[in-house]
Amino acid sequence: MSRLEEVELTNMCMICDENGNVLVQDKKNHPTWHGWNFPGGHVEKGEYVTPSVIREIKEETGLEIENPKLCGIKEFHRAKDGKRYIVFLYIANQFSGELKSSSEGDIFWYPLSQLYSSDKLIDGFDEMLSVFTKDEISEVFYERLNDEWNTVFC
Repeated sequence: MSRLEEVELTNMCMICDENGNVLVQDKKNHPTWHGWNFPGGHVEKGEYVTPSVIREIKEETGLEIENPKLCGIKEFHRAKDGKRYIVFLYIANQFSGELKSSSEGDIFWYPLSQLYSSDKLIDGFDEMLSVFTKDEISEVFYERLNDEWNTVFC
């Protein structure tokens, strides 16, 4: 059995300000994934993971984050092709620059305490919030059992 498999690598970052707010992106231009989430994107071929999140945040928000900390991962095997999809989840509270929205969606600050109860979150985002905010959880993965997705936290 081969230990090699196709993997799509992505990242996402919860950027926190000193007032208890987080930077939220209202994703509008994706064909199937709409709603609020944190900014992030793909790790390009040959690119290292942490520099990729710094680059993606700059592209999508105009902010330059410093010292992002890896807090966990989200992963699943895509139903359409079986490819593993991994999202590296980061937290940053040091940043500079001028905030600006991008073609990915509008960017705005929102109280983290109110985000949990929002009905505007993108599908599955509430589960990722647990990885971002709870020290005892470092991974969420989805496994397919009898044509149903089962969510597992580790």
